[in-house]
Amino acid sequence: MRGTLSLPVAEGLSLDAAAVSLWGSDRHGGADAVADLGVTYARQVGGWRLSAEGRYHLFPGASHQGYGELGAGAGFLIGPASIDLSAHYAPDQSAVGGDNLYLAASAAVAVPGTPLTISARIGRSSGDADHPVRAARLRPDGTYWDHGVSLDYLKGRWFAGLRYANSSIDGPDSAHTGASLIARFGLSL
Repeated sequence: MRGTLSLPVAEGLSLDAAAVSLWGSDRHGGADAVADLGVTYARQVGGWRLSAEGRYHLFPGASHQGYGELGAGAGFLIGPASIDLSAHYAPDQSAVGGDNLYLAASAAVAVPGTPLTISARIGRSSGDADHPVRAARLRPDGTYWDHGVSLDYLKGRWFAGLRYANSSIDGPDSAHTGASLIARFGLSL
């Protein structure tokens, strides 16, 4: 389960929160959930949509698991298509055993005359590891690539989607990896 909330506080500035259930995640100290708390600033500059954010990942019920990260993004709209580039950096912190940089590129196109959108994404995670066991929280197999494609349906406030995701993670201790097919649905208020 996932829930999100965004509260605009000034032009382009919002306070954001998201919560996701984890069900006793060994990877995150047995936490049953993660709460992401942050602030985002977004601005339209010509044809570019630019954003910057600061975020803290809190793991209720688990000791010394929380960590912060900074992010930036740039996107461009070309007719029914959008292209986005983003970077997220978690500075050196004991909870993640070093630092982590995640770079990603994505593209999406609305299928004309339908409520469907097709999108694709590729990303790369890398960084230094001061403590290999803790660093495995963000990079279970060291530096890795991930990718995925999605088909989403949006009608009014309802949405549903199907996503294929995979990564290059394949080490012996990497649980919950490999190709997956994820279905999602929800209501936007």
